[in-house]
Amino acid sequence: MRRLLLTENITVDGRIEMLDDWFDPSPQGDVGDLQEELDRQGASSDAVLLGRQTFEDFRGYWPHHTDESAGAYLDQVQKYVVSSSMTDPRWRNSTVLSGDPVEEVRRLKTTAGGDIVLTGSITLTHEVIAAGLVDEIRLFVYPAVQGRGKGLVAENSSLPGLELIGTRTFRSGVVLLRYTVTAGGGSRESSTESGR
Repeated sequence: MRRLLLTENITVDGRIEMLDDWFDPSPQGDVGDLQEELDRQGASSDAVLLGRQTFEDFRGYWPHHTDESAGAYLDQVQKYVVSSSMTDPRWRNSTVLSGDPVEEVRRLKTTAGGDIVLTGSITLTHEVIAAGLVDEIRLFVYPAVQGRGKGLVAENSSLPGLELIGTRTFRSGVVLLRYTVTAGGGSRESSTESGR
């Protein structure tokens, strides 16, 4: 069984939806140690899983930045895009998964291969967390507070069992937190919804 690794850039207040300018896909400055970690993580997996919107964002940016290690990696790695509307991904090494998202990811985990990394893709992230399909969570916590936007999990969802397996602080102020998921996620009814 392949592992599904969730990697997200996140603010201190838990937002993964980027509404402000706290994240730059091609950062400048003293980010060598952060880039080394991203390269190490990329080398340890052989597939990237994306929702349609994130896939289109990546496709519009990274093929023009293959001189950067992230762009070169994404150009070469096997990419899976979950989409019921896309037919031609128009990016090499890309496969469209057009069925039920949770079932597609569950099936993908049973195929031969190494680790699969899911990044961005907020709707898909929420779905696979709720379905208990995530094996490890890697959070790159940026020193920013956004105050609005979607978070790591959907409303009324939970991750009851997380075990911290690593931390690292980078010169830029970004902190990596790594967790193993020790119990499945799931949805829970709130008191306001239980009467429906």
